[in-house]
This record gives sequence, C-alpha cells and structure tokens, in this order.
Amino acid sequence: MQQNRRLTDLKNIGMKIAARLNEVGIFSEAELRIAGAVGAHRKIKQRYPDEALPVCYYLYSFEGALRDKHWDAIGEKRKLALKAQIR
Repeated sequence: MQQNRRLTDLKNIGMKIAARLNEVGIFSEAELRIAGAVGAHRKIKQRYPDEALPVCYYLYSFEGALRDKHWDAIGEKRKLALKAQIR
C-alpha cells in the first residue's frame, strides 16, 4: 500500500479536515501514520482548545483513513479504545 498519498486521497479526509491537519504539521499519509489517529486528534485539540471536536468527524475519520475504511466501519470496540485514549 502506498503510504505517502495526499491527505485528500484518503478515505474520510476532505478539504476541511486536510486543512486542519496541515495547520498542525501533517501534510501526507505518511505523516498521519506517524502521528496516528489519537496523536493527530490531540494536535488539533491543542490548536483549538475551545472548539468541540466531534470524535466521528476527526478521531474516527483519521483511524478510518489509516485503515482505508469508512469511519463508521472501524468497529465499536476500536472506537471505544480510541475514545478512551483522548480523555
């Protein structure tokens, strides 16, 4: 699997989410893989501490992008594990 695609080439990553990732220094699939879904979510949360970040829109989208799945197809067990890491 190619690991250095543009963010918008990944599932679940549109222009708005890609722009947010760019703002925190993540510009490619490889950089998203290094940060991981939780790390990327934390970076965005740090940059926008007063903004409520919907977990499905960011955290699950990142995980789905890394797994090449729609965010809702990553499974409830994995969603719970991810959510527990951002608390």
